[in-house]
Formats: sequence, structure tokens, C-alpha cells
Amino acid sequence: MDTSHLIILGTGNAMATRCYNTCFALQTGNEYFLVDAGGGNGIFTQCEKAGISFLKIRDMFVTHGHTDHVLGVVWVIRKIATLINQGKYEGVFIIYCHWELVEIIMTICRYTLPAKLTRTFGERILFCEVADGEQVQIQKMPFRFFDIGSTKMKQFGFRVELPNGKNLVCLGDEPYNERNREYVSSCDWLLSEAFCLYADRERFKPYEKHHSTALDAGRLAKSLDVRHLVLYHTEDSNLAGRKARYSAEAALAFTGEVFVPDDLEQIRL
Repeated sequence: MDTSHLIILGTGNAMATRCYNTCFALQTGNEYFLVDAGGGNGIFTQCEKAGISFLKIRDMFVTHGHTDHVLGVVWVIRKIATLINQGKYEGVFIIYCHWELVEIIMTICRYTLPAKLTRTFGERILFCEVADGEQVQIQKMPFRFFDIGSTKMKQFGFRVELPNGKNLVCLGDEPYNERNREYVSSCDWLLSEAFCLYADRERFKPYEKHHSTALDAGRLAKSLDVRHLVLYHTEDSNLAGRKARYSAEAALAFTGEVFVPDDLEQIRL
């Protein structure tokens, strides 16, 4: 049985400057499934520091079209298309996302990348549109994609069964919507945004931005019988104290294990 790892490439919200925008990779065996890519070519630095070879990134999922999640995707495409043209990348690279994102990503690429790279689209770089509730087998793992019900921009999350039988859920970067209870309930690992501490809500105004707090995430995890809670997509005013403070606040409501990773931290799943 392959051991899976969660490699956190970035933990910050859109305006963070002291850490990279939130994105991560799932590693199973020697292959990687990339989720979002942050807001720029910093994704190269993060992958290099994490020891992730682009030759081993076989698939990726893009949650939504906000700049801090999608613009780094263009750089990933540029890198892999270049490797394809150099004869170094084997097989196809598949990008999974909802239908609006297919058009967004392809349009940005066609305006910003040379034709010799975009010619790989449809042959070696494939866009796979996913629908709400659809199950797709990726790297021998069953993924269930779902619409999170965002009121800002169409956004999807997913639930995946890992090779060890445990389930991991990615909620994207907005609070949980009750419409998705069947995907989130009783999962082993829940990845949730936590824009700030509840104690700092007046300072950072998370609810006005359609985000939540560490305490909210802890309450959610308890109510849905989650076993492990991972908090990210935070403000970056005190990174040195973030792990302890966010963990302690979530633990006021949640008795399971809380992880507040730093950029490049790896978690064995």
C-alpha cells in the first residue's frame, strides 16, 4: 500500500506577503496531484524547495478563478508544456476543474503563452471538466468533486479516498455549506480555510470576505465528526505564533487533532 503525504506549498490568503498563497500537493508513491498553484511563478520556488519534480506532477485540480489560486496555474502549464516540447515529460498532464475555469485558464494562456506551448492543449495537456457530484478515478484514487455553493465565484472542492482507505476533503477557500454534508461528514482529514482567529475577527473582518475563523473551523469539524483538521488560507501578521494560536483556538471546540502547517510542511496521511 502506497503511503500518501500532504505537502503544503502555501498557507496564506490572497494578500499575504510573508508566506505563499494557499496550494498543496498530494503525493502517493512517486507521483503528485497538485491543487491550485498560488498567484504567480512562486510555485516554481515552492515545488523546488519541497523536492517536487514537475516531471512527476501528473494531474492537478483548480478550485476557482481568483488570482491567488489560478495565476500560478499558467506557470505550471508553461513549465510542463516546455518539458513536453523538450521531450522530457512522459504521457499527458490533466487539469481538472469546473467548466467556467476551463475557459478562464485557456484564455489567459492563449494571451500570455507562445503558440508553441499552447499547441500542446488537447493532445498532451488536457482539460477535464468536472460536474457537481461527479466521481473521477485519478492516480488510482476515487475523487468526488462538488460545488461548494460559493456566492462570490463558482468554486469546487473534492473528497478523495486515499490508498490506505482514509478520506480527505478539500473545502476550497470558503466556509462549509450544508448542501455538501454527504461529502464532508465523518471524513478522516478536513482541509479548511481559517482567515484569522475568532479573537481577531474585528480586526480582519473574515465574515465580510466570506471566510471563517479557527474557532468556526473547530466547531465545524466537531459537528461533522471529523478526525483530523488542517487549517490554512490565513492572514500572515504573526506567522511565528500562528501554529500555536490557531491550534489552541480550534481546540476550544474540536477534540480531534489540529494541524496548522507552515509553508512546505508535510503531513503523513
